Amino acid sequence: MLSPFRARKTSAALVLLSAVALSACSNGDNAGGSGGGGGDGEVDKVGLMLQDISNPFFASMQKSMEDAAKEQGFDLNVQDGRQDLGTQNDQIDTFIQQGMDLILLNAVDSSGIASAVARAQAAGITVVAVDVDAEGADAAVTTDNVEAGRQSCQALVDALGGTGNILVVEGTPTTAPQDRVKGCEEVLAANTGVKVVARQAGKNDRASGLSLTTDMLTANQDVKGIFAINDPEALGADLAVQQAGRTGVTIVGVDGSPEAVTALEDPSSNFAASAAQDPGGMALKALEVGQGIVAGDEPAERVTLLAPSLVTKDNVADYQGW
Repeated sequence: MLSPFRARKTSAALVLLSAVALSACSNGDNAGGSGGGGGDGEVDKVGLMLQDISNPFFASMQKSMEDAAKEQGFDLNVQDGRQDLGTQNDQIDTFIQQGMDLILLNAVDSSGIASAVARAQAAGITVVAVDVDAEGADAAVTTDNVEAGRQSCQALVDALGGTGNILVVEGTPTTAPQDRVKGCEEVLAANTGVKVVARQAGKNDRASGLSLTTDMLTANQDVKGIFAINDPEALGADLAVQQAGRTGVTIVGVDGSPEAVTALEDPSSNFAASAAQDPGGMALKALEVGQGIVAGDEPAERVTLLAPSLVTKDNVADYQGW
């Protein structure tokens, strides 16, 4: 007997398949393999959707999944969302037509992607969110981003001695950046000597970190620290501080990226700490969870959280990296 979960998806898939068949009859097009593979509990086709492959974090996810595909023998289709919700909507529709068994979704907009997630599920495709949650996804595998925000922000507070003005460089409307800000705000609430004098939301990249920090530094002369939601934005902020000729500014981020390691090893860098993630391991865990769901073995908890670890100038020599 099918579980209620699988029965829901199977029933919905039949409805969608009927609609696709009618559409094909009316326009003469061959709809192809629309939805859900062979239904045998095996994962033969995996679609990996990433926010921005130019970001080394997501490139690491891609590499780990390519290695897994070679080792396990499944077909892998990797798509770059280019930080555009419309692009990701189109990519999911393409995956439906290609008959994916599993979609690993790194959404550019956690709420905005919900309708596309529903379309994939209606086609019998399991959707697992990775790195950031996605509304309606069957499961999610992410870093404990609230804890990552806490770790990074606490390192900033400690470096400032519990007092000083800071800037906050936020990110895109997805759960990971939002949760990191939440974790930072928890730390700041307990350390009232540290004041946020300006905050702006970037695009999770170095360019926006540079431009936004430049603007905020221009408007605020007394700044002692900067919290950024990831390493690219933090490194952009570091460049902005250097270009502005500011000194005595401590910068922290999240990711533990290779570029962050280089900055932490540089005594002249303002970059002081990063709450490290494991992007490759995260993608593999999402694959494992997705394969389990397809086989009828759902996880005990919908969201699997992976623990971050703080990397600083003091311990970077011992950090394995990714």
